Amino acid sequence: MATATSSSPLAEEADFATLLDAHMGANTAFAGSVLNGLVLRIDGDVAVIDVGLKSEGRVPLREFAPPGVAVSLSVGDRIDIYVERYEDADGSIKLSREKARREEAWTTVEKSFEAKQHVSGLIIGYVKGGFTVDLGGVSAFLPGSQVDTRPMRDVSSLMGRPQIFQILKMDRARGNIVVSRRTVMDETRAEQRNELIQGLKEGMILDGVVKNLTNYGAFVDLGGVDGLLHVTDVAWRRVLHPSEVLTIGQPVKVQIIRFNSETQRISLGMKQLMTDPWEGVAVKYPAGGKFSGRVTNITDYGAFVELEPGVEGLVHVNEMSWTKKNVHPGKIVATSQEVDVMVLDVDESKRRISLGLKQGRGNPWEVFQEANPTGSVIEGEIRNITEFGLFIAVSADIDGMVHMSDLSWDVAGEAAMANLNKGDIIKAKVLDVDVEKERISLGVKQLEADPAAEVLDKVRKGDVVTCVVTQVQVNGIEVRVEDVLSGFIRRAELARDREEQRPDRFAVGQRVDARVVMVDRAARRLTLTIKGKEVEEDRKAVAEYGSSEGGASLGDILGAAMRRRNQANTSE
Repeated sequence: MATATSSSPLAEEADFATLLDAHMGANTAFAGSVLNGLVLRIDGDVAVIDVGLKSEGRVPLREFAPPGVAVSLSVGDRIDIYVERYEDADGSIKLSREKARREEAWTTVEKSFEAKQHVSGLIIGYVKGGFTVDLGGVSAFLPGSQVDTRPMRDVSSLMGRPQIFQILKMDRARGNIVVSRRTVMDETRAEQRNELIQGLKEGMILDGVVKNLTNYGAFVDLGGVDGLLHVTDVAWRRVLHPSEVLTIGQPVKVQIIRFNSETQRISLGMKQLMTDPWEGVAVKYPAGGKFSGRVTNITDYGAFVELEPGVEGLVHVNEMSWTKKNVHPGKIVATSQEVDVMVLDVDESKRRISLGLKQGRGNPWEVFQEANPTGSVIEGEIRNITEFGLFIAVSADIDGMVHMSDLSWDVAGEAAMANLNKGDIIKAKVLDVDVEKERISLGVKQLEADPAAEVLDKVRKGDVVTCVVTQVQVNGIEVRVEDVLSGFIRRAELARDREEQRPDRFAVGQRVDARVVMVDRAARRLTLTIKGKEVEEDRKAVAEYGSSEGGASLGDILGAAMRRRNQANTSE
């Protein structure tokens, strides 16, 4: 009986597989590993790689180079490759060069993280709250606050350029890496700052690069140390925003104008390296001179006019127009407008020039005075009627005033104005022009001779005149003299005897004689007294016919005087 046994082909294959597994381990042990492989051949766009397993793997050539870069791979090259699956449906091994490179990168990044070393990477895109950084095959997150030592709104200048980063946090299981560029810059700048600051002195001239722009100035990188270039120190001329002169990344030459070694704050200036345009400005722009300039800025209190780059003067709102008062300067001039101005005052020490805009144009009151001296007759439209008179247009910009008392010789002012309307064209005589006070006085009644002028020339203080009562009042009576002069007799002056000092004993139209006490030629008015006339007559009668001390009464004296007068009249 035979004792030997023979094995079947199936049994032999099973035994071989078992031995192979025992020798190389389970199939799953290779999945997720990085092995060193040999390039056997290149079939079209695929490389066939042998990694020492039962089968070869096929890897697309595009995984061996970044997009747009030619693949440099030859038969016989050895290369690390990542095993995704040991054996797929068709029995081949699924390999990945891209994942192998990622695994290499993770390993490198882990070593750098553990050793607290810096890593190099590229900022490749934007994400919410920050940016994506490629660390040689591994993606990391760069928070917006960690890009620079100061906030940067635009990082386009950093995109695609190798940058050095510090790994802040790393979690390989979650595939999470957080990096910082700011930390590296702070470390580098701290070293550079210490070296640079030790040699800094006020007055030094340095080369720098504009790093950032703000509303109040620009930050300039001096090679590891930032200095502030204030907007007022960019140029001698007015600069409203540094972007008018500077751009980010622009090389500039600056001077240290202030340096605080304790706070390490550096103030820079550019205009200090230029010639000061204010030197000799008092000679160049003397007071009284007329020059052309450009309006650069308009405020509530005036407008700034640039006479030359770096030299500006202020036109105060009061010096902008002869006729437009309480008007915003923006309604008179516009920004960038070319204007002619006169220099009113120069203070070179305070860098101030006072300018006048209206002085460049003729003073309309002086122009009017030259064309219309006192006594001239003008014609104009009534622009306005007020309670005290009229305003008549004497030119396109200015008015003259006719006081209500200068409208008529005979009619009261209010009554005279009642016959006039806004828009009426009337004639008037120029009475006075006050250029300093900007006033023109006109008169309408002066176009005719004063009807009372002749009477006024004859009447003197102390004269006795015949009056006609025009109005009886409680405190006296109004009278008219020769039908052209008005007068007033106070109650106390109506009679010598107190019981006769009653206004009601007079009637309108009654003629009375009174003595002139005062002549007001300007008002064409007389102040009169009946009492004074009677007292004067008594005095003269006593002087002429005797006195009561001689035994004759005042009635006897007056009676004798009247008889003598009658006899004289009869004999005539």
